[in-house]
Amino acid sequence: MNLVQRVKDILLTPKTTWPQIDQEPADVKSLYTSYIVFLAAIPAIASFIGLSLFGIGAFGVNYRVPVMSGLTRMIVGYVLSLGIVFVLALVVDALAPTFGGRKNQVSALKLVAYGTTASFVGGIFGLLPSLSILGIVAAVYSIYLIYLGLPVVMKCPPEKAGGYTAAVVVCGVVAGVLLATISAAVMPTHGPMGSMGSMGSADGDITISTPGGKVSIDTARMEEMARKMEEAGKRVEAAQKSGDSEAAGKAMGEMLGALGGGAAIPAQDLKALLPATLAGMPRESFEVQSGQAMGLGGSGARATYAADGRRVDFKITDMGGMGAFAAVAGFAQVSSESENDTKTEKTYKRGNRTVHEEAHKDGSRAEVTVFLGNGVMVEASGEHMDLQALHKALDEANLGKIESIKRADKS
Repeated sequence: MNLVQRVKDILLTPKTTWPQIDQEPADVKSLYTSYIVFLAAIPAIASFIGLSLFGIGAFGVNYRVPVMSGLTRMIVGYVLSLGIVFVLALVVDALAPTFGGRKNQVSALKLVAYGTTASFVGGIFGLLPSLSILGIVAAVYSIYLIYLGLPVVMKCPPEKAGGYTAAVVVCGVVAGVLLATISAAVMPTHGPMGSMGSMGSADGDITISTPGGKVSIDTARMEEMARKMEEAGKRVEAAQKSGDSEAAGKAMGEMLGALGGGAAIPAQDLKALLPATLAGMPRESFEVQSGQAMGLGGSGARATYAADGRRVDFKITDMGGMGAFAAVAGFAQVSSESENDTKTEKTYKRGNRTVHEEAHKDGSRAEVTVFLGNGVMVEASGEHMDLQALHKALDEANLGKIESIKRADKS
């Protein structure tokens, strides 16, 4: 397959190109290595050049993202794009029976890979941040490409392609936003640079190698999530046939919630884990919060401790099943280390936990974030405290007890 020609064909003559794509032999590895890895690089590289080399200018002021930070953002964005393509393909496959289509993971990946071509190519507008809004136009055209491709590669009835497309787009937006949020929480702002890396598979898993380590996707557990989405999809179809809009809306929420695989830990349970004292400092204040939308929920508890000029902000955050989803997808499995004149930063694995540390060399501030094995994130940021003191405070907070909490199944 000629990469450039395929891009031209799917963008300019999609109605004749989709049948060709449907007939082509392919697998996950070939679709990634021959197409996705190249297209996904366009927005990542263009955004780096636009923000770090050209900069953003307005009212006579020009701002550039530091080059090292920009390079890391580029790599993180690139890896995240590769992961989201795979996740969205699972969503497409899970939804197929709901809309009268054929379940086939390779076909689903074909649809996402080629259907999102316009979005990836539109990423070139990132070269000029002032024109990045035009990327929205490209994204809309990708929705149209997916709409045309669903009846061909997923074999759904043409009259159901509109609803199928809408469901895929909603799930894609939710997955993209939440994965970006989770990834940003555990990945450093800058780190060691190197080549882009490679992708391979072993024992049914997808592994993407980056300068900061390997990112793995547990396909067996992802398939289980897809199965739950399919079950919820059947309930959506049944509710639609019965005309029960309320039941259909609830089932759609269950379908989205299946991405997470469990309900959020109740905020009051997290509050009970806030110690009365921490590192010899009394608790000054606390707050708890929780929320849910479209079947996806989260909760959090936060407390501040202070004494003798020292201060610690301690947080426990559960992003619902999406926290566990991040662990399944492997976005917490990144390691890196960097240092400059003012700050040190490090991300590493400790058992089944991911730890991210930042510390100012003048001792004014330090932060430790621990992404636990159950998907709960614990953070401690301290003023006039070093990393050793913060780690001791986290041990005092009993991370093992927090990690032992099990999420309840979604009702």
